[in-house]
Amino acid sequence: MKNWIHAARLRTLPLSISGILLGSLIALSEGYWNWAIFSLAFLTTLFLQVLSNYANDYGDGIRGTDAERIGERRVVASGDISPKQMKNAIVLFSILSALTAFLLIFISFKEDFLWALVFILLTFACVWAAIKYTVGKNAYGYAGMGDVFVFFFFGIISVWGSYTLYQHQENNLLILLPAVAIGLLSTAVLNLNNMRDMETDKQSGKHTLPLRMGFQAAKIYQTALILLPFLLGSIYLILNEKVEWFHFSFLILILPAAMFLKTMYQNKEARLLDNELKKVALLTLAFALVLGISLNL
Repeated sequence: MKNWIHAARLRTLPLSISGILLGSLIALSEGYWNWAIFSLAFLTTLFLQVLSNYANDYGDGIRGTDAERIGERRVVASGDISPKQMKNAIVLFSILSALTAFLLIFISFKEDFLWALVFILLTFACVWAAIKYTVGKNAYGYAGMGDVFVFFFFGIISVWGSYTLYQHQENNLLILLPAVAIGLLSTAVLNLNNMRDMETDKQSGKHTLPLRMGFQAAKIYQTALILLPFLLGSIYLILNEKVEWFHFSFLILILPAAMFLKTMYQNKEARLLDNELKKVALLTLAFALVLGISLNL
């Protein structure tokens, strides 16, 4: 059990729920809420994140990518869990994710077939993306496409999707601003992870963006991913006429963001960035909570 919990990588869970929390809090601020929808969306997201982590452990483990890994130990590469056992766990969590997602869709869209169909397709896309990051011959993580998928699924789908589960009668394109903000912060976590693993990824043929652009350019890219969300959040508030001082309280998070960036620029060795991963994940969660709560004040 200890190995399975370790493989679930609990420190990544705050990142996965950030978009769900923000989308739900935005819906609440507009008068839409349903505890069943929130609970099932939360549970589905956790299942998908664990599925993604197990699939990543399996995919990198059988490829040998984790043989000289920096940071958390991977259970397949270390032999604590066999590839067959992990493959069975991937199947199990794929089924669990789909079951809770289909129940969620039924509750939210039981009278709206078109939206239900859209979200059923998105469910299959989420499961596919969770698995195909490192699993299979054409794993998109090894082709440097991880940033695109994380931005889309952790940001756009997570925030816009959770909001739409509550409110699917009117189009609200402004929701894309906080969705993009969370997508950028989520991508920042992946980029930092890839910066840390540049040496081992190069040896295993994993062509991530930091490998393609270089360590210094990756730092500049990381700076944009960290700072742009604060601009997008501010624009969202102004366009929604939420201009009381407390609505902008999320801007206080620029201070820990700046401290992280200072540490990153002072760092000369990519492998030493492991300790910063949790900080960026928690920054993303704090951004979602503070912005979302302020909208309800």
